Amino acid sequence: MSYRRRASPLHAARAGAGCAYCLALACAALMLEHPVALGAVVLALLGAGIGAGVGRELRRAALFGVPLAVVIAAVNALVTRDGLTVIVRLGDVPLLGHTDITLEATVYGAVLGVRALALILCGALYTAAVDPDEVLRMFRRVSFRSALTATLATRMVPVLVRDSRRLADAQRCRPGPPPSRFSLMRAASSGVLDRALDVAAALEVRGYGSAHRPARIRRPYGRHDLAFFASAVAIIVVALSARIGGLAPFHAYPALHAPAGGSVLAVAGAILACALAPFADRKGVAR
Repeated sequence: MSYRRRASPLHAARAGAGCAYCLALACAALMLEHPVALGAVVLALLGAGIGAGVGRELRRAALFGVPLAVVIAAVNALVTRDGLTVIVRLGDVPLLGHTDITLEATVYGAVLGVRALALILCGALYTAAVDPDEVLRMFRRVSFRSALTATLATRMVPVLVRDSRRLADAQRCRPGPPPSRFSLMRAASSGVLDRALDVAAALEVRGYGSAHRPARIRRPYGRHDLAFFASAVAIIVVALSARIGGLAPFHAYPALHAPAGGSVLAVAGAILACALAPFADRKGVAR
């Protein structure tokens, strides 16, 4: 999964707005606990992925996140002894002892799993829709060496992935018994020095060896930038209001308390509206 420029409002916004937008959704996932509100965050992320044209990338992330969420829910249900409503009595289980699965532990495990899924989708949306070069450009005036290190890390990972795929294809096409791990390691590491020299030469040409900090590039804020900044602020305000004001109450222990009243539906609807509103403006999103 990597960034690729697409015709979408999120791609048209500057990296700072995209970072604030993804961070706001991640904070909302961490602050909210009611299943309906968390479900609204997940739906908002999926809608944002579709609006940004990166729905396929988010689907790939979901293929990893959904099994992880199920595992988290199952583990919490098995190891947590809190809760008053017993739904399954397993008796004595090796390594776990006497185990009773409660409704409260199961529901809270599902909440933790959905939260993990939301955070994974946030990371996938950031990776696919926020320009990493522009993000590094924001921080290079603050810490030049850190920006250089991050640049090398983000640029070398896709190269190594492509090398591993080529080696895997060559291994499948080779007749006879498969080569040993030592042979594959030697083949993968044989070009490390040459690649290091190429990267060093490219960095020198681009001026990374200079002691002078790059000049600040000033760009006026556009309507997409303002829209995503405003959306991020609105999402944080809604999540904080729900957390502090008790608009989406949720208590798992000792007895489950998760009323799905009008306030909960209002919070969920506000999260969805604030997250998807910036995608309504499609002007100026050409490649």
